[in-house]
Amino acid sequence: MSTPVAPALSFAECRRGFWRLLPLSLFVAAFGAAFGLAAVQAGLQPVEIVVMSATVFAGTAQFAALDLWGAQVPLVPLLVTTLAINARMLLMGATLYPWLALVPPRRRYASLITLSDANWAMALNDLQSGRNTLGALVGGGLAIWLTWLAGTLAGMVFGGLIADPRAFGVDMVLGCFMLSMALAGRRTLRTVAAWVAGGVAAWAALRWLPANTHVVAGGLAGGLVGALWLEREP
Repeated sequence: MSTPVAPALSFAECRRGFWRLLPLSLFVAAFGAAFGLAAVQAGLQPVEIVVMSATVFAGTAQFAALDLWGAQVPLVPLLVTTLAINARMLLMGATLYPWLALVPPRRRYASLITLSDANWAMALNDLQSGRNTLGALVGGGLAIWLTWLAGTLAGMVFGGLIADPRAFGVDMVLGCFMLSMALAGRRTLRTVAAWVAGGVAAWAALRWLPANTHVVAGGLAGGLVGALWLEREP
């Protein structure tokens, strides 16, 4: 059996990942603009809005925070809501562990700073298909972060022009991209079983459990199938 090799993480690979994800990132900018406008309407100061988008970098959690924003911010509900929304990051990081474990700790954790749905999906697809690089994770994450921040700034100034990105179908872009990444990967009976289990669990949680728990429920159900149904080594 060959010795596992740490994924490559060079400037050239990161640049390639940046340009690969930049077209999708342009749609992320539309949601950044919607957040910038909503934050202004919620009474946040420009500096607060920019700092939040630059450091939090979690669109759904930031929108949820605006719903709780006021003269007195309820800290505990805010923390619980943010944790529930972003708990999927734990599962996403776990899927990358077999490769990230081979990377020195400092580089490993720095690579995850800009982790989001799109660059995670592309990086995982690369790694599973034998392309041993973290360029899509780091470079693609940087592309998404920059366009999210640029969208936030645009929304603060011109947000009234794109107050509702869903009216243009922009909300469907990321979902279609994630589906294409899933279908591009290796398809086996085990993989399909994990998809079905995750989809059913997410649907059930969306219908009967508290808001935002469906992502975690679907991920846990699919992961449980993968953990119990191990593949044989070739």
